Formats: sequence, structure tokens, C-alpha cells
Amino acid sequence: MSAVIVTGAGAGIGEEIALAAARDGHTVGVLDIDGAAAESVASAIPTGIPLEAAVNDEAQVVAAFDRFESEAGTVADMVVNNAGIVRFGSLAELPVEDWRQTLDVNLTGTFIVSRVAAVRMGRAGGGSIVNLTSINGVVPGPHAGAYGASKAAVALLSAQLAIEFGASGVRVNSVAPGFIDGGMSAPLYEDPATRSARTAAVPLGRLGTPADIAAVVLWLASPAASYVTGQNLVVDGGVASSLLANLPRPASVDGVGADAGAD
Repeated sequence: MSAVIVTGAGAGIGEEIALAAARDGHTVGVLDIDGAAAESVASAIPTGIPLEAAVNDEAQVVAAFDRFESEAGTVADMVVNNAGIVRFGSLAELPVEDWRQTLDVNLTGTFIVSRVAAVRMGRAGGGSIVNLTSINGVVPGPHAGAYGASKAAVALLSAQLAIEFGASGVRVNSVAPGFIDGGMSAPLYEDPATRSARTAAVPLGRLGTPADIAAVVLWLASPAASYVTGQNLVVDGGVASSLLANLPRPASVDGVGADAGAD
């Protein structure tokens, strides 16, 4: 890989992915709806190219890709769809406009960027797209509004893109972060009680970091994962698999043999 575009790269996980890609020697397109944020992050990257665009506006996305190719001198062979929004709230009270806006940015935005990228990559001989989903799209949670539904849809969209563009050499995968101490989740962990309870629920015993996600994203996009496509890789320290581990269980059933209990 040599040329990378990361959406939502003006802060949080997207910024970390962009910086990590730069450390790996890639030319990096820092795309964000906030032009000043894109400029700031790109200025810290020797090969950074700031790109201002709303991911749910196809004309803006096309213009941003055109600018990147003009300045980088090549088609991006890696694109990371990280841009997203949250509008949390109970479904009973969630405004329909919040539902629609979340789907428009998270799902439609990912579709627009992925399609623009995949067509260009295919013409150039191939590439890799990695879309950010979420543990909220793997298991339901209360008051997630449209967020979980949008991220579950992105996972399926990624698999569909993978089978439709595979023949042109384009791989498409997604990464589902768990409890990440950063990005849009940072406000959750400002409360000590919430931080402690969530940390205790992680089998690995710690919250994840943006660097944890960046490492997996760049691996998926790299030649090391050249036979991996259509997958949604959950990066959550084991949270999504730990339901039974967090339920009470009497020690008396934990023996081995005919008298032992079973779930």
C-alpha cells in the first residue's frame, strides 16, 4: 500500500489511523467535514493531504478523491471509512430526523465513499477498503438510537461490496471496535464509575485505545491480509463473547463428571 484516504480523520480514531498510516510510510489523505481539523492533522504528516468533504455528499466525495489523486499522483489503494455520528436516545423518544441523519452519514456515507473508492481502485488494479462498524452493531444496547442499526448495516454492506468488487482486486472488510477510550466514546469514560464498570466487564481487563483499532485496520488493509475479505473483525477485548462470564454461577456446578451441572 502506498496511498491512503481516511475519513473522519480530523480527530479521535480516524486521526490515529491517519497518523499510524503515515508512520508506515503511506501518503495520507486526511478527509473530514471540518476543514480546519483536516488541515491540522495533515500538517503533522509529511505526506498529509487535507481533504474537506461531507461523506454523504457524492459530489464533495468525488471532488476530494480527484484532489487527492492530483496531489498524490496516484489512486488511493487503501480507504478507511471512519466518519460517523451518534444520536443516542431511547427508541420511544428518538426524533425521526436523528434516525435519518445517523443512517445518512454512517451508512449512506460509507456506501458513497466505498463505491467511489472501489471503482477507482478496480481500474487501477485493486486495493483495500476497511469500514468502521461497532460492537453496537454486533450486540444490541439500550438507548443506542439508530447507531447500532447503522453499524450492523455497514457490516453487511461491507460484505456485499466484497463480493461485488472482488473480481476487480478490491478487498472490503470492516472492524468493530468495543469499549474504546477515545474518539466519540471518550465522554463515557470521564465518569469514574462508568469507567470502572466497563473496564471490569472486559475479559482482557482494560479499555481499548485508538491505537489498538488503528493497528488492526492497517493490518486488514495490508498485503498480510491479502486473502481476507468480507469479514467484520470484532476488536473488543472479548466483551461480545463474555455474556456467560458476567452472569452469576454457583461453584457447586463447576465440578467434572456425571454430577456436574451444565448451562
